[in-house]
Amino acid sequence: MGGIINPNETLTRCSISRSCSGLFSMDQYCLQADSSWNAYWLLLQVLSLIPLWHYLLLAAFILFSILYNFLELYFLQDLFSGFSGSPVLLSYNTSSSILNAVVSKCKILHGRYFATPWLCSPHLQTLFLNYFGRPPPLKYTKQLFSTADGETIALDWLSTSHVSGDVASEDESVPIVVVIPGLTSDSSSQYIKHLAYHTAKRGWKVVICNHRGFGGVSITSGFSYNAGWTEDIRAVVNYLHKEKSMAPLFVVGTSIGANILVKYLGEDGENIPVAGAVAVCSPWDLLIGDRYIRRRRVQKIYDKAIAFGLQDYAKLHQSHFSRNANWEGIEKSFTVRDFDDHATRVVAKYESVDTFYRRCSSSTYVQSVSVPLLCISALDDPICTTEAIPWDECKANKNIVLATVKHGGHLAFFEGITASHLWYMCTLLHPSLFFSHLITFCVFFGG
Repeated sequence: MGGIINPNETLTRCSISRSCSGLFSMDQYCLQADSSWNAYWLLLQVLSLIPLWHYLLLAAFILFSILYNFLELYFLQDLFSGFSGSPVLLSYNTSSSILNAVVSKCKILHGRYFATPWLCSPHLQTLFLNYFGRPPPLKYTKQLFSTADGETIALDWLSTSHVSGDVASEDESVPIVVVIPGLTSDSSSQYIKHLAYHTAKRGWKVVICNHRGFGGVSITSGFSYNAGWTEDIRAVVNYLHKEKSMAPLFVVGTSIGANILVKYLGEDGENIPVAGAVAVCSPWDLLIGDRYIRRRRVQKIYDKAIAFGLQDYAKLHQSHFSRNANWEGIEKSFTVRDFDDHATRVVAKYESVDTFYRRCSSSTYVQSVSVPLLCISALDDPICTTEAIPWDECKANKNIVLATVKHGGHLAFFEGITASHLWYMCTLLHPSLFFSHLITFCVFFGG
């Protein structure tokens, strides 16, 4: 019977074999796990031999790298380049004889911009301007101007006598510079004070054309200002031209004020009593700007900060916005777009926020500008992106010069070790520069 196989015996053997095999695999797994833990333990022992300060140094390096990229610092780039600064890039139509001659005599526009070394970031530049800009002490003379729709505009004047203590000049031909502030700015803003002071110091008169509801006045009509509202600057310029007919008029717009300025110049074309203008850090295309400021985390910080500024403006004029806009939506606005959706477009009667942005963007009016216009932008502006700059349209227009620098932030452009002055103000107001040459050409060419 030896040739006959017992099935039960076979199954038993197979079970025993599998059990033994399982035990062997388990032992092998345990040995491998033991070996892995031993390896990790050995690694930890080796790492524990490294001094603590090495780890602290590594952590500091990692933190520095994160902050360096987040704040978009460029100190190392400047250091390796020997702090040689960056050239001013000019874009303009070479067939324009007047502007070509004006620009050719502006040495700063053909030089280099040297950013303050310890403000080696567009964010540091921008924040320093708004919080530590150290404006010179000055006192305006306020004039209340009434518009056709019953609004009251605060015009804040500053002349040479205000900053030097000299007797006010009776010369009616002294140039007047009209300044249009940014979105939530007015004559009390630090950069506006810098501009006003240095303009008056130059010997010219300067008047800040505050937006509706700014400059210490209430909104007295049913309409507040917005990024495309040009009626007020048009009325003020026409008034000044009538009352001060002997004085050349220049207009400077900053940020949203620059957008309003360019749109106004394009709307009125040749029928405008302005000798020349400057647009500093214009957003150009509001739709592109809206997409940009909501794109990255650092831009979203600016978006919220501006939105809170707009909310403060709305709270100052709560009765107006409660009647004419969605007050509950305004209180819940965390972005500029939210505020524009619940307030700006509602008051201005636009169908949607995007419609408001499209119709109020100045980029579509560039081709119609008929007076000399200098546009200044920083390529690292953290609020107004270079994606919106109408490069080709500016080059096609014989009346426009576009000057861009690699650094400068938003409306800052601090230079010098002590950050005591702003580059673009030197460009405008230095005796040998832009406005001075425009005056000369206006005299000789009857412009």
